Amino acid sequence: MPSPKRENLEDFYAQLSDQQRAHLQRLQEISLSYAPTVHEVLHWNQPAFLRGTERMWMLQAYGKHCSLRFSPAFFGQFIDEVTAAGYETGAGFVKILYTQEVPEMLCRRLIEAALESEIATAG
Repeated sequence: MPSPKRENLEDFYAQLSDQQRAHLQRLQEISLSYAPTVHEVLHWNQPAFLRGTERMWMLQAYGKHCSLRFSPAFFGQFIDEVTAAGYETGAGFVKILYTQEVPEMLCRRLIEAALESEIATAG
């Protein structure tokens, strides 16, 4: 079942369940700590962080996990590091179960690498 359409970022965060809210707000705080280099917008019904008009990464909320998503071309080089840290991956994303801690240092490493990369655009 698809997520309900969000009107804006405030609506997105307001409609999160208690279980989702802590993780997504922490990922938002980490992401916004890179402002003014990036700014947050709603893309495809999910928060996205843009540098100018270029989408650098996105946050995704699901029932049992959330994701920090980058382009698969960028993220591929980090799969071993992410799995070694105990997190699942997919095509371009770190899967963070709500029963796991948000891996702040890992997320910051990925974000900083994305900001330095030519191929980080989240697809």
